[in-house]
Amino acid sequence: MYNDYSPERLGVRPTAQLANRFLIDAFLWMFLGVLLSGMIAWIVQSNLSLTQSVADWLIPLLIAQLGLGLGIQWGIRRLNAGVALALFFVYAALMGLTIGVWVWYYATANGNPMSVVQAFISASAAFGGAALYGIVTRRSLASMGAYLFMGAWGLFFAFLINGFLVHSSTLDLVLSVVGVVIFTALAAWTTQRISKGEFAARTGSMEKASVLGAILLYIEFINIFLMLLRIFGGGGRN
Repeated sequence: MYNDYSPERLGVRPTAQLANRFLIDAFLWMFLGVLLSGMIAWIVQSNLSLTQSVADWLIPLLIAQLGLGLGIQWGIRRLNAGVALALFFVYAALMGLTIGVWVWYYATANGNPMSVVQAFISASAAFGGAALYGIVTRRSLASMGAYLFMGAWGLFFAFLINGFLVHSSTLDLVLSVVGVVIFTALAAWTTQRISKGEFAARTGSMEKASVLGAILLYIEFINIFLMLLRIFGGGGRN
């Protein structure tokens, strides 16, 4: 996933027009994925019996999401572009189920519907700012990629440990804040990789590159949103 496929290393650099095409395609699919997740989340959180059914299957859903998300990224070179895109939308739909439970929990169970609005607006601002920085900066962000990748996985396991063993509300807040920082930085890094044509060089296809960029951007935005939702909604402190 994080091998060095940089165009500079491969001796290929996309033109400005082609770089814009990479960005437009990736952000278009990412936006449609977020829209699909949002629609499904709204349906789930508005129906209590459906919310409970999804909550009962939450752990298998999380495992399926993790496996599918990694599978698309690792198998993108062997997948047909259309199949990869379809799998991305399946992934976004599954994420919508999970997000619906979290939205119900904070908006209805905790009686704090504004936390959802605050989290979404803040996530959009943070993600948009990071993406813009990744596009306009002339500074290479390549060197921070490995550290952010390790940080994201470390954060994942830290949340698991805290959720199942420690149950610390303070640690939950700290991890959520760290998560916002890590995934915001990842958004800038991913955007720069897309604009430089790294994913196209890796996959050998503009269509596959747009899907790979879309799923990474999607994951980063959703994680920023969920971390901020925990912060604004109280997280494990309620």
